[in-house]
Amino acid sequence: MTISVGDKLPDVTLVKATENGPEQVNAAEYFKGKKVALFSVPGAFTPTCSARHLPGYVEKADELKSKGVDEIVATAVNDAFVMGAWNNASGSNDITMLADGNGDFAEAVGLTMDGSGFGLGKRGQRYSMVVDDGVVTQLNVEQPGDFSVSSAEHMLGQL
Repeated sequence: MTISVGDKLPDVTLVKATENGPEQVNAAEYFKGKKVALFSVPGAFTPTCSARHLPGYVEKADELKSKGVDEIVATAVNDAFVMGAWNNASGSNDITMLADGNGDFAEAVGLTMDGSGFGLGKRGQRYSMVVDDGVVTQLNVEQPGDFSVSSAEHMLGQL
């Protein structure tokens, strides 16, 4: 079952990429008490994700924060080291990388995809959501191969 607007985020573990190395966080606890712009990509360093998705959130970070967003979070079914390297290469301090290495979060929110045809295995779909105090208030899931409703620009129009 896919997560919906009004649902609470699941109680699963993600791994935060930090300067001091990986740090486990509980998703339900992590998102409590703040408004978060969360976006998911099929994989760090993949073409659309690196050329458009992450750069859009980096570019629009100040505007998102001016609309009440406390934190911008990127997630992918990658390990924390890859997510940290991706943020160092293409991101900014405005983006928090939460690795979903085993795909537990993607599965718990019902937003997985099969990337086996591209050698990627099970991944998270491309989507974005606004999470307010742990509750999904906006959810934007892309159709396969698309990139529009999960963009930072689209999210700005929703806030």
